Order: sequence, then structure tokens, then C-alpha cells
Amino acid sequence: VEPYSSGLGGGGFYLLHVADSDRDVFIDAREVAPERVSESMYLNAAGKAVPQRSREGPLAAAIPGIPAAIKHLSKYYAKLPVAFDLQPAIMLARNGFSVDPRYVRAVGWVEKRIRKFALAERIFFNQGEPYKVGEILRQPELAETLEVMAEDLDSFYHGEIAEEMVNHVISSGGNWTRKDLQNYEVKEREAVNIDFSGAKIITAPLPSSGGLVMAQVFNILEDWSYYNHDNIARSHLMVEAMRRGYNDRARFMGDPGFSNAPVKQLMSLEYARKRGQSISLDSATDSDSLPTVFDLSLEGEETTHFSIVDDDGNRVAATLSINGPFGSGMVAGNTGILLNNHMDDFSIGIGSGNAYELVGNKANGIEPGKRPLSSMSPTFVESEKGVLAIGTPGGSRIISMVMLSILEYLDPIDVDPSAVVSLARYHHQYLPDRVQVEPNGFDEAWIFELRRKGHDVQVYHRKWGNMQAVHCNVSQTKCSVLNDPRGLAGVVF
Repeated sequence: VEPYSSGLGGGGFYLLHVADSDRDVFIDAREVAPERVSESMYLNAAGKAVPQRSREGPLAAAIPGIPAAIKHLSKYYAKLPVAFDLQPAIMLARNGFSVDPRYVRAVGWVEKRIRKFALAERIFFNQGEPYKVGEILRQPELAETLEVMAEDLDSFYHGEIAEEMVNHVISSGGNWTRKDLQNYEVKEREAVNIDFSGAKIITAPLPSSGGLVMAQVFNILEDWSYYNHDNIARSHLMVEAMRRGYNDRARFMGDPGFSNAPVKQLMSLEYARKRGQSISLDSATDSDSLPTVFDLSLEGEETTHFSIVDDDGNRVAATLSINGPFGSGMVAGNTGILLNNHMDDFSIGIGSGNAYELVGNKANGIEPGKRPLSSMSPTFVESEKGVLAIGTPGGSRIISMVMLSILEYLDPIDVDPSAVVSLARYHHQYLPDRVQVEPNGFDEAWIFELRRKGHDVQVYHRKWGNMQAVHCNVSQTKCSVLNDPRGLAGVVF
């Protein structure tokens, strides 16, 4: 019921805790670049990025990973057959769902993009007019595709679905091949583990930047004894730590299969201490003059999140995405599958920003078969307060949202767990050099004090994110579902 955020044409990350073996597993179902891709396809004659090419249409779409993830999860971790698991999705696609305000808002953001593609316009508009809240949206072509997949999951990458998608992408000016789909593989990776304030934080490794950014930020805050400071100082320290973490995101991070990011150093307390030494409690650091004197040796906003805990103590935190609202805007032929625009998550024209204004370097440059860097950060927190499974959509702000929620949750002063999904949010990502804050979330004194320290505080025009969490006591005998009031999620039992 969030076709604007996720679907079969996208990718995602799944963080699992397998109770019977007490282990954490990270499933990487991130999209990959097609084999025939090159950076020049996204540049003009002057070598500058042409944003439209990576954000809409056939060149914007990377090879999807969600169907492969469904197969992998079903084979190794599921209790029920995939044909059974897909029935609710088939029913919703065929019978339809009631359009909600978030859907209407998402269409409003990219209406012109959707209308460029006749198949998408026919599905996501009501006889040429935007759907209104309460109207029923049906996707019969997608229902048929899901029914085929329920019988044969391989059809997405090897069968009739693959053939239809490739033919449509090529005829539209894209560069997919059958081999691209046939070669797609899900990756199981070791989750990132962070110790902070007596708690264990388990989160996403590369190609998500979430884990490494969080490790550096939490290590800096630990070294500064974060909880010993007042609210203004805490916020200032958090902004400065984010500035440094996102700076290293831009400098070093990319697909671990293609780039040798200095993972151990970036996660080390020693490195965080050096990074934190340039922080002053009295004044903001200028991002353009951020110290980068540390030579690290290289080692050999639209998204859907759900958090689940079952009766056996198994946990899932999953973040899925097609990137921007309605992805590339292009539906792949008669499959009903809306394709992603995650090619925009690569660094195209090094130094230029993507749709979320994130910059990067060659570590995240376009290469065939490569996975673009992501901010999706499904996370577990284990502490004396209990167990938290948490995550959110939100593009580049995902990491900051998850970190702010964890800081709230682990505050030595007892807080209502529901506050972790509802608290006011602020964000800094190194460049642009500004602190974005939600409207009506912070008083004038807070804003004044941060500005007095030299921060460029800008009140954003809307709130962001849709945090979803499950909180359980230490023994996991009692759990509660925490829904972000910004969204429209419900509890499913």
C-alpha cells in the first residue's frame, strides 16, 4: 500500500536476529548497476551530471533485488511457503487499497514525472485524475505478476517476467540485459556492532553507510560524555559528530565489493577521538574547513520500513526502497512493476550532489555490477532497558533519525519508549553546511543558541520520516509496537 516507496522493482536491507542460534544476519538486497552502464551516460558534453537521466526513465533504474530477497528469506529463514506469504500482496493488488494522504502527497511531489510514462499514469491516476483520499487503487497487472512469482520465484530473473521487463527497458532507451537479471545475487553480510553507553547497537554494514556513520558518531559522543551535558550542548555535539560522520561517508564509502573503505579505522575509538578533538563546545566547525589530516590506510525519501518480533524471539528490521517518490516513474511493460531510480544514489560527476544533496567520491562512482551507497539503516538495540528493533524511511536523513531515537531511548533518565518515534528531529550531513530542523519541533531559545554557536539553522517546510519500532522487555516476553505519528502505519498481529 506504499507503491510510491517500495516494491518488486526496488531493493532493500533486512536485519535479522535468529533466536535459536542467537545470531544476527544482514541481508543485502540492494540494486546493482547494469553491465552496459557507464558514467558518461549521465553527463553532458561538458562532463557535468544531468540529474534527469539518473532520476527518471529507463537509465535511472538499477537491477532490482527485492524478488531475490524474497526467495532467499523464504529458503533459509521463513516458516511458511512463499506462495502462502504472497497471498496478502496478491489480494491487495487485485482488490485494491484505500488511498491515504501520504499517497496523495507523494503523487503531488512528482506528478509531472509520472505523467511522462503512460503505463504509470494509467495505474497511479484515476482515469487521468489524481486519486483522492479514500478512493480504491487497483493494480491487476501487478497481481498477475505476483501470482506467477508465487508459482515460480525464478520467473522474475529468468522467465517471462524478466523477458517483458528487459524488452520494455530497452525499447524505452535503457540498457538492461537478460544477463543482468540472471546474475543478480543477494549478499549475506556481517552486521555492524557498536558499543555505546552500556548498550549494544546492531546495524547495517556497507553498502549502507548507516553503520559506519553511526559508529563514528556514537564513538565521538561517548568520548565527549554526551549524557553529562545539557540539552543545547548535546544538540551541538550531535551536529558536530554528524558533520564528521557524513564527511567520511562522502570521502570513503561505497560498495565493499568495489572499494576498500577503511572500515576498522572508521569504527575505532582512536579515530573517533582524533575526529572529536577538533570539536569546540562554543562554536560550530565550518564544513569547508573540516580537518581531514588523518591518513587512513585502505583495507585489502522514499522508503518503507517495518519492524517485527515474533513469539520465539526472532526479530526483523527491514528497510525497502525504490528511492524517490514513485522511483523512476516507469512501469516495466505489462508486469505492473514500478522501477526504482537508485542509479541516482551513485556519485555522478564527482563532487556534485544527488536528489538528497549528498556528495561522494570515486568509492561510490558508477561501475557495472556495483551497488550504490545507501543510507537505509535497519537497527537493533540491546540494553538493560530491553530490546528495540527500529528503522525509518527518509533518504539521507535516515541515519540521523535512527541515531536521535537511540540517544533518546538510552537516556539514563527514564523516558516513555514511544518518544523514540515521535521526538522532534534535526539533521546535518556535512554538505550542504546547514542544520535542518522540523517545523514546530524546537523552541526559539534552542534555535537561538545553536545559531549563536555559528550553526546555519534552517526550519524545514515539513516534518520527515516514518519511524517504525518494536520495543520488548529484556526477556522479550512483553512487546509493544511504536508507530511514528507522522505516518499512517498500523499494528499487524
